[in-house]
Amino acid sequence: MLQQLFSDMIKQDVKLFLSKCGFTQKSLNFYKKTESLIYMFNFQKSSGNSADNVMFYVNCSIYAAQLAQIQSREIVTAPKEAECHFRARIGEIVESVPDRFSITLDTNMDDLRKTLLSGLEEAIHFFDTMTSSRSIVDYYTSGPFLHLSEENFHLLLQSNDVAAAKNYLKALQEKYGTEKRWPILENKYNAIFIKYGVEFDKL
Repeated sequence: MLQQLFSDMIKQDVKLFLSKCGFTQKSLNFYKKTESLIYMFNFQKSSGNSADNVMFYVNCSIYAAQLAQIQSREIVTAPKEAECHFRARIGEIVESVPDRFSITLDTNMDDLRKTLLSGLEEAIHFFDTMTSSRSIVDYYTSGPFLHLSEENFHLLLQSNDVAAAKNYLKALQEKYGTEKRWPILENKYNAIFIKYGVEFDKL
């Protein structure tokens, strides 16, 4: 019964809303393609679901062909969530919604639909600010995050933005430089800098 409520909500409310925003559905994935990026919403059911509690997550992802090329990976047209380059739970980019949704016998479905659709609308506004591979790189370098760090350096140095690459390196050194894994990461980054003929500033 609760599973049916979830399925009906996806089929009726979510599909209708996202199709109006230019997304097409494939199973529990919704895609919107531009020339250089593929935006994706993935509805992931929890492995801990039961007859009286259906939980699910909304993953917000962006796939960039340019970053896939840097990774020497085959370009795909309908990426899986794990193949995307930007990846976040909806709660990470939209503060007003939870990371995990839950449907129980006591759930007010109207309220849940309203919260979910409002969250999707806000997430689409966030997607609108991510217009290129560089947008994804800028997001992760501003953290600074280790996610995609090698790809980030490749893209920055390919585009001859040495200043941004060095600023990102310095920020990573300050954040992760005392960790045991840092020498391994540093060697990888050093090799990338050498490839582009750029001096590498060690800690």
